[in-house]
Amino acid sequence: MNRIPVIAVVGPTASGKSDLAVEICLKFNGEAVSADSMQIYKGMDIATAKPSVKEKKGVPHHMMDFLPDTESFSVAEYQRMAGEAIADIHSRGKLPVVVGGTGLYLDTLLNNIQLTEDSFNGELREKLRCRAESEGIEALLEELRRIDPEYASKMHPNNVKRILRALELWYSSGITMTEQIKNSHADSPYNVLWLGLDATYRQFLYDRINRRVDIMLSMGLEQEAREYLAKENTATSSQAIGCKELKPYFDGVLSLDEAVNNLKQSTRRYAKRQLTWFRRNDCINWLFIDKYEQKEQLYSEAFRLTEEFLKGEAL
Repeated sequence: MNRIPVIAVVGPTASGKSDLAVEICLKFNGEAVSADSMQIYKGMDIATAKPSVKEKKGVPHHMMDFLPDTESFSVAEYQRMAGEAIADIHSRGKLPVVVGGTGLYLDTLLNNIQLTEDSFNGELREKLRCRAESEGIEALLEELRRIDPEYASKMHPNNVKRILRALELWYSSGITMTEQIKNSHADSPYNVLWLGLDATYRQFLYDRINRRVDIMLSMGLEQEAREYLAKENTATSSQAIGCKELKPYFDGVLSLDEAVNNLKQSTRRYAKRQLTWFRRNDCINWLFIDKYEQKEQLYSEAFRLTEEFLKGEAL
C-alpha cells in the first residue's frame, strides 16, 4: 500500500504548534488540517486560539471554523472528514500537515482506529445519562476509573459523552474502551512524521500559557464569552476553556481577577493532560521550545526532520 506522507505537529496549548505548521507548509508546499475539537466551530475565535488570517500567511487550513455552535461533532465524523481533506491535499501534489492538540482526534485519524457503534445500547445510554444528571458526572467518572483506569485517566469531567459511552460499552459487552481501541487498529493509509512541541522546564510553558490568556483578554475574550454563554442550545463549544471559567464572574460569584486565575489554572491543567496523552506515543520527535533562542532555530530543526522524512518517501 502506498501510504500518504503526513506531517503531524502536536503538543500542548500555547507551545507554538500553529506557527510551526504554517512554516512547514510554506517550506514544503503544504496545507494544514486542524486536529482541534473546539476550532471546528464557527466563531469563538479568541477562546479557541484560532490562527488569524495574518498568522495563516496564505496557507489553506482545513477542518476549522465550519460547524455551527449548535451542533455536536463525533470523532468518527472528524476521522472521515479530515481523511477526505488529507486525500484531497495529497491528490493535488501538496503535503498534508495535521496540527492540533486533541489527542483522540489525532490518534483516531492517523492510526486509522476503526470506530464502531455495534456495542452501544440506546436504553442503557439513556439510563446512564439520567444517572449523570442525578449523581453528577464525577461519580460516573469514578465508576469508570474502577472499570477502565487507563481510559478514565484520559478523561476530563467535561467529556460527558465519552465517559458515558465507555460505561455503556462495558455494561453492554464486558469490553473496556481501552480494549476496544487496542483491538480496532487497521492498517493506516498514512506514513506519519510526528513532531511534538514541549518545554524542558514546565514553568516555561506555564508562563507562555499565562501570557496567552492575558493576550486573549486584551483581544476581547470577555465579550466573546458573554455572547456565547448567553446563547441557548449551544453544543460542547460553550465548554471551551475561556468560556466556562469566566461564567462565575458574569454571575457575580467571583471577581474578574479570580476568574482569570481560574482560567489560567484550567489551561495549565489542560496542557498537562495533553502532554500525558502525547508522551505515550513513542513515534513523536520532541522539540523543546525553551532550548532555542530564536524560533527560526526551532523551525530549522523541524525542516531538517521533515526533509529527511520526505527523502525517505522518495526512495
